[in-house]
Amino acid sequence: MPVSAVESQDNSQFDQEVDVLVVGSGAGALTAAVVARVEGCKDVLVVEKSAQYGGTSAMSGGGIWIPNSHYARAEGVQDSAKEALTYLKAVIGDEVSEARLRAYVEKAPEMLEYLARHSRVAFEPVPYSDYYPEMPGGKEGHRTHQPLPVNARHLKQAFRQLREPPPQVLVAGKLTMTMKEGRAFLTQAKGWMWTAVMMALRYYLDIPGRLQGKRSRRLTMGNALIGRLRWSMLEQGIALWLNAPMASLIEENGVVLGAVINKEGRPLRVRARKGVVIGAGGFEHNLEMRKQYLPQPTNPEWSGSQTNNTGDGIQAAMKIGAQTDLMAHAWWAPSVKIPKWDRPYVIFAERSLPGLVIVNKAGKRFQNEAAPYLESGLAFYTQNKPQEPTFPSYVVFDATFRKKFPFGPIPPGYSMPDNRIAKRVWDVLVKADNLQALAEKIGVDAAGLQETVRKNNEYAKSGVDPEFHRGESYYDRYYGDARTHPNPCIAPIAEAPFYALPIHPGDIGTKGGILTDPNGCAVDESGEVIPGLYVIGNSAASVMGSKYPGAGATLGPAMTFGYLAARHAAKQQDVAQISRATAAPGKSPQPAVQV
Repeated sequence: MPVSAVESQDNSQFDQEVDVLVVGSGAGALTAAVVARVEGCKDVLVVEKSAQYGGTSAMSGGGIWIPNSHYARAEGVQDSAKEALTYLKAVIGDEVSEARLRAYVEKAPEMLEYLARHSRVAFEPVPYSDYYPEMPGGKEGHRTHQPLPVNARHLKQAFRQLREPPPQVLVAGKLTMTMKEGRAFLTQAKGWMWTAVMMALRYYLDIPGRLQGKRSRRLTMGNALIGRLRWSMLEQGIALWLNAPMASLIEENGVVLGAVINKEGRPLRVRARKGVVIGAGGFEHNLEMRKQYLPQPTNPEWSGSQTNNTGDGIQAAMKIGAQTDLMAHAWWAPSVKIPKWDRPYVIFAERSLPGLVIVNKAGKRFQNEAAPYLESGLAFYTQNKPQEPTFPSYVVFDATFRKKFPFGPIPPGYSMPDNRIAKRVWDVLVKADNLQALAEKIGVDAAGLQETVRKNNEYAKSGVDPEFHRGESYYDRYYGDARTHPNPCIAPIAEAPFYALPIHPGDIGTKGGILTDPNGCAVDESGEVIPGLYVIGNSAASVMGSKYPGAGATLGPAMTFGYLAARHAAKQQDVAQISRATAAPGKSPQPAVQV
């Protein structure tokens, strides 16, 4: 929905008043709502533009990247804010101010402990490697945390409005799994079949759940995180409006007083006494903004996020003079688009499995297939050349791989029965008896593809990839096959038939947005705080810059700055009493507040 013009209103002309108005219902937004309520804000309102709450967070793995957490310390993990800051600075460089980086590494573990004390939110650390563990300060695990599973019965009727997880985080379209279970299932690690049996037993033995419908009541991953936050909101009496998009911010004399919310077919002017928190996602499903800001070619259909993220919050803040940053960047991740499915399969981990290559139209590899997904997705742009185009590229594998492993929409050993889903997969999955025929079918240079596969098979024997160093990083090997030697990420591609899938530079959201100070306060073009306005999550310019330091580096900052924004707002006087220099001559503008 397009953002309407900025409105200036007399303080008495409002339809409703609250202490804090939160726009969006992802992990950062709901964290802000819960914290604001705990901090003493009696009236907290969350508004969501769609009919379901949870945003892209509900569809995600639910992981958060939090260094030096109390959960990790309880398990004897050695970490510190100093090490984490060293790591972030080594990975990100000078793209983000040290003040914001320092606020994150110092306040993120505080946020996690706060939620553990004051809400139903609970996590556990997992041995998931940082994405650049060899960098100074990097770790091989326990900075990423997964939400503990929770039963949907605690949500009562609110379960029906929780955004459903995508097929790629479900087994057989209905069995939910944790990050740990997913890794065991994907890599077929020791005991993986027992893991699958337990998942099935939990599902079918939940008789009340089966009587209610197909959807599992065992919430995991992003559904567990959003479910726990929503459970906390229900206990605390926090209101949530669905089908209630924000139309514009209400601004007067440089101060944000509230917002216009469209509810039940009419605009409502909602005054926010202590502030508006925008956590409404990025602009990945706004084609015009993608064309304006992101590298080309671009397509919203390659994005794995939920389709309501059209940059409304970013545009509303820009209209009142908020500064933006990092608008050319996204949380890149390769994706496979299946015709007539509402979103693509984002390929997070399968690229690390042995027995596949990703090739361009020249039949050549152009990246380390096992690299972190941001690096893999970005390579489509950085390595795109007129003589060797990468749009689209193709994942190539053989019969052995297909029998053993899943890839995107294709489960291992899938026989492709004659049904609706299978027909759609066959629209993009190409099969041939030899590499020459496969190359001709997909329009890839046959000699180039054959030479690439020959080299891959050599690397499988030696365990060394001299071109792109696949399998050298601890991260690469995390999702590799431990049974494959000498390199768990490389195996021969030799058994006919051979297969190919088109793959694009997808994303799970955009990184660019409103620039904020360390408390999540939006700043204007001169770097001064805009009183009454906080921006978090993918509506804000990412504290991670253009990089992706570890699993959960999207949700971790969203929740942390949601926490900081809510605590900052709770301490403010009524924003209607705040005046900037334009309204009070001689008064200095309010500076960005340091944590």
